[in-house]
Amino acid sequence: MKKNSHWLTEWFTPDEKHSHQIKKYLVSEKTDYQKMVLADTYSFGRCLILDGEMQSAEFDEFIYHEALVHPALSIHPNPKKILIMGGGEGATLREVLKHKTVEKAIMVDIDDKVIEFSKKYLKKWHRRTFFHPKTELLIVDAKKYVEETKNRFDCIIADLPSPIKEGPAYQLYTLEFYQILKRKLNPQGIFVTQAGSGNLIQIELHRRLYATLKKVFHCVYPYYQFIPSFDVPWAFLLCRDEKMSEYSSKEIDQRIQERIQNKLKFYDGITHRGLFYLPKNIRKLLTQEKEIITIKKPCFFYK
Repeated sequence: MKKNSHWLTEWFTPDEKHSHQIKKYLVSEKTDYQKMVLADTYSFGRCLILDGEMQSAEFDEFIYHEALVHPALSIHPNPKKILIMGGGEGATLREVLKHKTVEKAIMVDIDDKVIEFSKKYLKKWHRRTFFHPKTELLIVDAKKYVEETKNRFDCIIADLPSPIKEGPAYQLYTLEFYQILKRKLNPQGIFVTQAGSGNLIQIELHRRLYATLKKVFHCVYPYYQFIPSFDVPWAFLLCRDEKMSEYSSKEIDQRIQERIQNKLKFYDGITHRGLFYLPKNIRKLLTQEKEIITIKKPCFFYK
């Protein structure tokens, strides 16, 4: 047993929890919206912890961020203008800017202190992409930005905190917001979002997000990937009005070779195909879900 007795414990439900042993707490700061902690752990290296929950770990953040970004940008015929909502560590921006076709990446985040924290302490995450000439970084509420912008985008990526009662993000997980967001997409545009846990005991948010987005987009594709530091399969939803082609692994690999600068550690053609193969029980759960998330009837991630 290690001598250090500091543990970060995350509750999945009132009956299930997971704990990480902390080697050393490095930095702790509080903003108007959340508490940020940078810590070294024994299992996952350096980690960003927001409001007591594992947000991003040095050991495996590439899995989450490559899974969020590359399926959507790889299947889009020519993604040039991208909007990132959230993504304060800068790693989502990092992955977007690997695509040679991208001419402009606008990143909007409500919390300037998170951005400054990330610039200072999370250099392995953002790799200086905050300062890239294709980056436009705006400190603004993503909901307000989407409602008011005249810009149109080829891809919109939501890397937002999961909705909790105390937080400002829950309104960005509603039918009303998605209806506005869709109007900001160019023809053939794609919206992709992190969609909560794919763990069966805490899958309600994901199920209801799927049902809600089906009311807005003709085609909604759920996919999942296990993130070791989260200790669950994490869920994503890729949304568009056109049916997604059945790309072969060879076709995806060809697009990666032609479009992407720098090597990827997680995503390739075989991975792409595997992400979208869902087990029977999950397919059944999703097709049976009828509850729609609205402003008056929100859905919160357990905290």
